[in-house]
Amino acid sequence: MKYWLKMKTAAVTAAVILTSLAFLYVGTVNFWDMGISDRLNQRESVTNKKIYIIGIDDKTLKQYGPVNTWSREIPAKLVSLLNGADGARPAVIGFDVIYSEEADRDADDHFAAVCGEAGNVVAAMSFSFKGQPEKGEDGRITYNPYHVDHVIEPYESLQNGVMRGFANTFVDGDGYVRQAMAYLDYEGVREYSLSSQVYRVYQESRGEEAVFPAVYGRNNRFYFTYSGKPGGYSVLSVADVLDGTVEPALFQDAVVLVGAYAVGMQDSYMPAIAHNSQMYGVEIHANIIEALLEGRTQLPASPFLYALAAAVLCGIFYVFSEKIRMLFSTILLAALIVFNLIFSKIMYGKGWIVPTILLPACLLVIYLAQMVHMYLAEIMRRRRVVNVFKQYVAPQVVDKISKDKDFELVIGGENRHIAVLFVDIRGFTTMSESLRPEEVVEILNEYLGLTTQAIFDNGGTLDKFVGDATMAVFNAPFDLDDYIFRAVATAWDMQAGAEKIAEKFRKRYGKSVSFGIGVNCGNAVVGNIGCDFRMDYTAIGDTVNTAARLESNARPGQILISGEVYEAVKDRVDVTPIGEIPLKGKSNGVFVYQVDGVRSTSKAKQQSQGGA
Repeated sequence: MKYWLKMKTAAVTAAVILTSLAFLYVGTVNFWDMGISDRLNQRESVTNKKIYIIGIDDKTLKQYGPVNTWSREIPAKLVSLLNGADGARPAVIGFDVIYSEEADRDADDHFAAVCGEAGNVVAAMSFSFKGQPEKGEDGRITYNPYHVDHVIEPYESLQNGVMRGFANTFVDGDGYVRQAMAYLDYEGVREYSLSSQVYRVYQESRGEEAVFPAVYGRNNRFYFTYSGKPGGYSVLSVADVLDGTVEPALFQDAVVLVGAYAVGMQDSYMPAIAHNSQMYGVEIHANIIEALLEGRTQLPASPFLYALAAAVLCGIFYVFSEKIRMLFSTILLAALIVFNLIFSKIMYGKGWIVPTILLPACLLVIYLAQMVHMYLAEIMRRRRVVNVFKQYVAPQVVDKISKDKDFELVIGGENRHIAVLFVDIRGFTTMSESLRPEEVVEILNEYLGLTTQAIFDNGGTLDKFVGDATMAVFNAPFDLDDYIFRAVATAWDMQAGAEKIAEKFRKRYGKSVSFGIGVNCGNAVVGNIGCDFRMDYTAIGDTVNTAARLESNARPGQILISGEVYEAVKDRVDVTPIGEIPLKGKSNGVFVYQVDGVRSTSKAKQQSQGGA
């Protein structure tokens, strides 16, 4: 049994490992998990008050027209105003607008000159990626989805006066932005993302080192924690800054990001912090910058290590669920799910993203499988109980057993007050010597069928056949009303039926037999006696032995009952006192009565006759 448990545990563990690895690499399921992680870990907490967004909003577009019609004098004026106040210049100005084409040469050169003089401007560029196979350093060919097809750069004169950073936004397969690219090595040059470049310049302005987070993948990605929902940062209109409504001194030593902040400019995405909402690209850059400043970036945990840990926990849960009750399994399941959520949140805070629903999903599958297993086992157990008991218990008792959820077929017994009946065929051995075997079997089956039917009709339990004798108990395994009278009524039914059978065989074979019956009542040990592979439901004790002795002393056609039985049924039977007789194995004699008639019918038989 232990071997099979180990085998099943190993199988469950292996299945969980494989499921975990598949889970972590199958996009749809992984995105469900990431969605839960978003809701668990992404919380609004803007702490850096030195990040401002100057938005190209509807007010600005209304006043200056579409951006593609603007003269470069407008951004030149904005940079001049922001850097014009004495000692109140921003630490860095990042443009989330790509100025790639020359328009008006003088205005273009003026904008480039202003930016060059300021020395704190980061202009946007963009990579255009196109997936294709590539040969790695080890000579293996792999598919690179981030192969640079071409680059969109600032126009030539502007490149000389600004720092630059690529403004690409990376969207996960489910449409949400959770990751950013720190840098990309392109043609021997390390190009920083717009957010990384702004962060680097800002740190240098404060005399601090720009520490970039650990990254993964050939495109140097990392996950980041949002600090604000859409509108969470201070957003000011370009128009208000240009017309002097906003004082430039507000931006002293701050990070200033300039970018689209109007629906028509088509620069909005779905952020992980606010599902089903839109956030402008410039705000996403602000969140990435703050995540870099606050060190709130993450990497995905090792799929194999997590799968191994999940498999161990699932294996432990499986072993315990095999040994404990379903209620405790449910409590353990709930505890492990809560633990998993807490663990996921703690690991996220430490910079690692671990699955949030993988372990609960695997545990739930095991839990449900155990429920199905227990349900099927219960059905099989009940079927086994019914199959065993229907061989020697009345049909109504079998029906009760099948409906009783608390009935257990276990080794052992209990002390119960019962009535015991023994019946034996008188003259059977002598008769069998003169008949053919098949004739003997026919007669025996007829008589045993009669005794069995009489027992069942009165609600008794057929204990066993011993050769041509039958033993029955009443008030076991379940409580039975009026069980002592039922036992006497059973004996009377047997005797009455025996007369009809005797006449039948007298005519057929010229021979007949009759019954000798003994009935006693008292305490006895009843239950399943035996071992785990062979059990008999029976009764043992002095009460049983006395009933057997009464039967052995009964003459053909005689029913003998003990004094205890007579006292219980004396108002419903006609008897002849026999007196005290000695019984083998007992030091004192037993006062017995001969049953001459039964004046009423047992309730079980009444119900049977009424149903018929």
